[in-house]
Amino acid sequence: MARILAISSQVARGAVGLSIITPALQALGHEVIALPTVILSNHPGHQTTSGLVVEPVELGKMLDALAANGWLDNIDGLLTGYLPSAAHVDFAAQSVSRVRARQPARQVMYLCDPVLGDHPKGLYIDPRAAGAIRDRLLPLADMITPNRFELGWLAGASMVPGTVEPADPAAWLGMLQGPAIVATSMPDADPRHLRNIANAPGTRVEARVRERPGAPHGTGDLFAALLLASRVEGGSLDRALAAATAGVDHVLAASSGCDALAVSALPHALAALPAWPLERPSSSANGEARS
Repeated sequence: MARILAISSQVARGAVGLSIITPALQALGHEVIALPTVILSNHPGHQTTSGLVVEPVELGKMLDALAANGWLDNIDGLLTGYLPSAAHVDFAAQSVSRVRARQPARQVMYLCDPVLGDHPKGLYIDPRAAGAIRDRLLPLADMITPNRFELGWLAGASMVPGTVEPADPAAWLGMLQGPAIVATSMPDADPRHLRNIANAPGTRVEARVRERPGAPHGTGDLFAALLLASRVEGGSLDRALAAATAGVDHVLAASSGCDALAVSALPHALAALPAWPLERPSSSANGEARS
């Protein structure tokens, strides 16, 4: 069992942010320490939403209490998601550094899910928060999980809605240096499919998935949680990509016709799911996944 600190949004109804990250990790047998950056009635994509922002100073007090009780020791993984302000990004960065400083001899895997925006709507958080995620969190991260829009924005591409993208937005992968990148919802030559692409030194693998129009919110959060779970369990980047893709597809299949992800369908062992087929583009370098 791993102990994972997760910092993201939380909803009273639905399965997004911590409301899917926490049960997904718990279903796999891991302990989760969950700090909510906002508490909402539901995903803002619905007609009516109400809630509140949990200020970074209050999150800091909560983290202090957790530390005083000894619960920030033996952390195996960190996951950050929705961070609504630059101050929240600062808190997240300080939390990562603080956890790692408490256990310098222990590898603490940090996955940054850069929740910035989406295609074709564009950026939907404060631009100052987006810039802070790029400048402060990416240098600390072992992995990032941007979607198509977020990958382009982080790579410095022109992401103004309506502008022309490259023939294959996966070209943006080579424009980012540092952490392993697992880009989600990337376009495929077949418009009925999308691709999840893992890119790291010596590794470039892809998982092709069927696009599911009208899928419930929260798939990115679920994917990030399952990806991190596989890595802290010792899986390679290749294996983690296959496991997370299979897990999300399994839950989406069970959620057909629902307006929220079916939490009851969360896998209790990623290895129990059929292995998701991976492809290695001929143009990429072959090699073993970074472990």
